[in-house]
Amino acid sequence: MTAAENVCYTLINVPMDSEPPSEISLKNDLEKGDVKSKTEALKKVIIMILNGEKLPGLLMTIIRFVLPLQDHTIKKLLLVFWEIVPKTTPDGRLLHEMILVCDAYRKDLQHPNEFIRGSTLRFLCKLKEAELLEPLMPAIRACLEHRHSYVRRNAVLAIYTIYRNFEHLIPDAPELIHDFLVNEKDASCKRNAFMMLIHADQDRALDYLSTCIDQVQTFGDILQLVIVELIYKVCHANPSERARFIRCIYNLLQSSSPAVKYEAAGTLVTLSSAPTAIKAAAQCYIDLIIKESDNNVKLIVLDRLIELKEHPAHERVLQDLVMDILRVLSTPDLEVRKKTLQLALDLVSSRNVEELVIVLKKEVIKTNNVSEHEDTDKYRQLLVRTLHSCSVRFPDMAANVIPVLMEFLSDSNEAAAADVLEFVREAIQRFDNLRMLIVEKMLEVFHAIKSVKIYRGALWILGEYCSTKEDIQSVMTEVRRSLGEIPIVESEIKKEAGELKPEEEITVGPVQKLVTEMGTYATQSALSSSRPTKKEEERPPLRGFLLDGDFFVAASLATTLTKIALRYVALVQEKKKQNSFVAEAMLLMATILHLGKSSLPKKPITDDDVDRISLCLKVLSECSPLMNDIFNKECRQSLSHMLSAKLEEEKLSQKKESEKRNVTVQPDDPISFMQLTAKNEMNCKEDQFQLSLLAAMGNTQRKEAADPLASKLNKVTQLTGFSDPVYAEAYVHVNQYDIVLDVLVVNQTSDTLQNCTLELATLGDLKLVEKPSPLTLAPHDFANIKANVKVASTENGIIFGNIVYDVSGAASDRNCVVLSDIHIDIMDYIQPATCTDAEFRQMWAEFEWENKVTVNTNIVDLNDYLQHILKSTNMKCLTPEKALSGYCGFMAANLYARSIFGEDALANVSIEKPIQQGPEAPVTGHIRIRAKSQTCLAINVGDQ
Repeated sequence: MTAAENVCYTLINVPMDSEPPSEISLKNDLEKGDVKSKTEALKKVIIMILNGEKLPGLLMTIIRFVLPLQDHTIKKLLLVFWEIVPKTTPDGRLLHEMILVCDAYRKDLQHPNEFIRGSTLRFLCKLKEAELLEPLMPAIRACLEHRHSYVRRNAVLAIYTIYRNFEHLIPDAPELIHDFLVNEKDASCKRNAFMMLIHADQDRALDYLSTCIDQVQTFGDILQLVIVELIYKVCHANPSERARFIRCIYNLLQSSSPAVKYEAAGTLVTLSSAPTAIKAAAQCYIDLIIKESDNNVKLIVLDRLIELKEHPAHERVLQDLVMDILRVLSTPDLEVRKKTLQLALDLVSSRNVEELVIVLKKEVIKTNNVSEHEDTDKYRQLLVRTLHSCSVRFPDMAANVIPVLMEFLSDSNEAAAADVLEFVREAIQRFDNLRMLIVEKMLEVFHAIKSVKIYRGALWILGEYCSTKEDIQSVMTEVRRSLGEIPIVESEIKKEAGELKPEEEITVGPVQKLVTEMGTYATQSALSSSRPTKKEEERPPLRGFLLDGDFFVAASLATTLTKIALRYVALVQEKKKQNSFVAEAMLLMATILHLGKSSLPKKPITDDDVDRISLCLKVLSECSPLMNDIFNKECRQSLSHMLSAKLEEEKLSQKKESEKRNVTVQPDDPISFMQLTAKNEMNCKEDQFQLSLLAAMGNTQRKEAADPLASKLNKVTQLTGFSDPVYAEAYVHVNQYDIVLDVLVVNQTSDTLQNCTLELATLGDLKLVEKPSPLTLAPHDFANIKANVKVASTENGIIFGNIVYDVSGAASDRNCVVLSDIHIDIMDYIQPATCTDAEFRQMWAEFEWENKVTVNTNIVDLNDYLQHILKSTNMKCLTPEKALSGYCGFMAANLYARSIFGEDALANVSIEKPIQQGPEAPVTGHIRIRAKSQTCLAINVGDQ
């Protein structure tokens, strides 16, 4: 018999460090030793036979001296021994000694101990010799009437296996098991009996189910699962039976077992597409998600709900269950919440959007009240994005959502605050009727914003959309409040010198209405004295940003002040008030410039920020109509164009998604007839008419692409040569971050190879999960060895190693065959995915994968170096003065990279931060240059 035809024996893992005992010593222990010695000797015999040793002389010894023993450990070991020992002669005849063993089986089947009876029955399921089983049939039948359920259920399994393999030994098995099933009370026995009838005689199984279909709910869960399986098979084979059993499936949805409810819901969906059936199945899935504690189960059932939603006819039914689906948000797992919110967002309609928004608002408020958890910030971010999407799709909801979300602009989590800011920016541009509300709420939370990035965005929104005289005055008041006492340099010097006492420092702030716990209003005085007790007292936010050296916010502030000053001049007719407001704005810019040039900030102001603030000062000093149009119209139009493009892109993606769902059949599409289909070599059905049509058109690519065998063979790597004593080849199966090596090892010699071991090692961030176990190869035999490798990072790796083995009967050292290297390509486990621009920038900033190149030059200033590069490349289209202005900064970076990497090496240039607003805006921050050689260069633009 070849290796492929041999039965799979019980595998026992043992260490191979000790010498195998001789046959004489084993025979002596089996004959004359005590029970303990015989037990150890029998274990050694089993291990040696598993390793390929032939011990024919010990068979009779074991029958004479070990088989009569009543020790339970001996009994267990004997079952393993009889399973693996050769029972036939080379010509296929049964050994005469097995007649004695057969008698021992019969005695064990009549043993008073139920465990020995049951174990023997389970062992008989593995026997493939009909001659051994035939004398035991009366004893096996008698076990069906044993008092203990363990014996009875194993007797059913034994009868089922014998009937499946040797039907002539027990031809009346279905009738026998049917009678047994009718009278049986134990759930496990009934389950095994019913399972046998499903596979052996389905009509009898249906007859039994018809007699007790009203009592199915009272059955045990293991029997209910088998009943669901039967109904599924019968109704798919014969659709006319659906009406007969669908009520039973409905009843099983109320089972106490989660597994039964899950299978019953899945079966109900396949049997009926009626709205009541879909609703019942979906409600069952939702209850399972809420009640089950295992997050993996929740995710699996959520996937089922998502599959239901993909069907156009089912989507309307699920829309009525959106509020029930939102109950899943009580689960603390972030991945479950993420899928639930996405599902609810896909199902939301004008009928239920108001209720959805109310629930999401409550969830947002909850995240602010609960104790900080590592996933709380991410969950809040998901809620903000969901509310954002709801407001865009249903503009009427925006007025209810915005006041709640704008409280989170002062959140410590910058990502969540950035999502809120993006939402507010889009809402204030699209919904004219909400601009007053948004500006009012923005002014309320402006002083509490903690992040400089959010502060810059809030400044831009206030500067762009404050259109009344009162709002403009409020913005100026908030800016003065956030900036503190001016001039900044003089006040900071006085504080450090101690001339300005903390008691004397008085700051002016706006009168702010506060709501007490009782619901009444309380007023706070505009004059508030601050009495810090520490040396570094708490500074106003904008003042703190500037003293920390972040002058990019100062450039944004200058733009905002310029916009509102120009707008104030257009609104107010009195010349004195116009000049006063413009002078105040210019004073603020001048004091910031003074601070930037002093030594007080941690970092000095950059030239780009100086240029921007100086430009704003010049614009305010001239107040020309052209500059007024650029500052107050062009910026808003740019935002409008960006939002329009984004909306068009979303509509296009939704249209593509809907087209995928709606499967349309064209009038001239061919009709597939089952009579024309035939099975191919891979046992897959294929349309012969379609194949003939493709062949006539000369298009055979489709067949090759659909051939899984061809694609699988392409992944086979030859590890050794055909002339090596051991031939090996590996099939590399990549599943995301798991790599499975299925290695075929062939013994090409006439010797038995013992302790044949596959030794592997990895190069790169690959990790071998477990060491493959050694095995024994008979002459010209083969075996498959599987090894699991984990991928730790996204880079290429190499797997190498060798095969070592011992030759049976040879005294030489271990033999070794070196294997060829297996190269793991990064593209095998990287899958394409999509992400937003914000997510991409965040990941770009977080992931450290650049190799920075050191440039040796005598030029210490980056501006001078870039100008030098421009001159050396003779690029006339770009002047050195514009090298760091607007989009010209990209060109300068290109030239800089070409000077280092060469003309062909440059791949792309990207800015790490969104650091400019227009074509001529100054560029500050970091520019990263990536070359085709995967080398990256970082430039700090704007630093001195």
